[in-house]
Amino acid sequence: MTAIPTTRPSTVEVDREQRAETPASRLLATFAALPQDHPSRPDVRARAIEAWLPLANHLARRYHGRGEPGDDLTQIAALGLIKAIDKFDPSRGIDFTSYAIPTIVGEIKRHFRDRTWDIRVPRRLQERRIAISQANATLTHTLGRSPTVADIATHLDLTEEEVLEGLEGARAYNAVSLSTPVGDGGGPAELGDLIGGEDHELALAELRLALAPAIASLGEREQRIVALRFHGNLTQQEIAAQVGLSQMHVSRLLTRALAKLRRQLTS
Repeated sequence: MTAIPTTRPSTVEVDREQRAETPASRLLATFAALPQDHPSRPDVRARAIEAWLPLANHLARRYHGRGEPGDDLTQIAALGLIKAIDKFDPSRGIDFTSYAIPTIVGEIKRHFRDRTWDIRVPRRLQERRIAISQANATLTHTLGRSPTVADIATHLDLTEEEVLEGLEGARAYNAVSLSTPVGDGGGPAELGDLIGGEDHELALAELRLALAPAIASLGEREQRIVALRFHGNLTQQEIAAQVGLSQMHVSRLLTRALAKLRRQLTS
């Protein structure tokens, strides 16, 4: 009797069979097969998420130590897993891990792209900054020199203005702390010390320019009284003693002079 030849399955096929029979895979298949309005669908979904959560946690740990809290990365990875479970279609013949891993990693990378910009800029500028950075590395290698703006624009099929806009937006990628030490070490100084504050005197500059001709329009005695009162900071009694008038007379002259100035400045 001639033996019937048998075909031994490949290692890949065996692995797929084994994975298909795991409890996590069975939960996923059950969830995908349930109608949207089936009462047990939410519970099966929750159990499937819990069963596949170790995969998400494993992928999140790959990105630890890159400036983002581990708990945040774990949550982002779990979000990517949930998206993968909700959108996975077993009928396409694709293994779930082959679909879930790019989905989860993509979610984590998107988180880094969005969160590592210290100043919020439009997404198109964020993506352009990445493209310019990659083009710069490629052209430096192929040209043997640092590429010009025109080189990068030609390589990316952009205008030079668009490249410059992307380079300007890239400055928002990392901010510098105002506490950063600066100077040549001659003394303690920080970057914030070099930033000027609001000069309240600027608001009075225009008024001072208008005040000079207004004072010039006063009589000589009125100018003297105003100067003694507001520049010399003397009381009306002290002014009266200096100009040889009564305090009441000085008060009337000062009131009249101030009224004149007010009219000059508001006309």
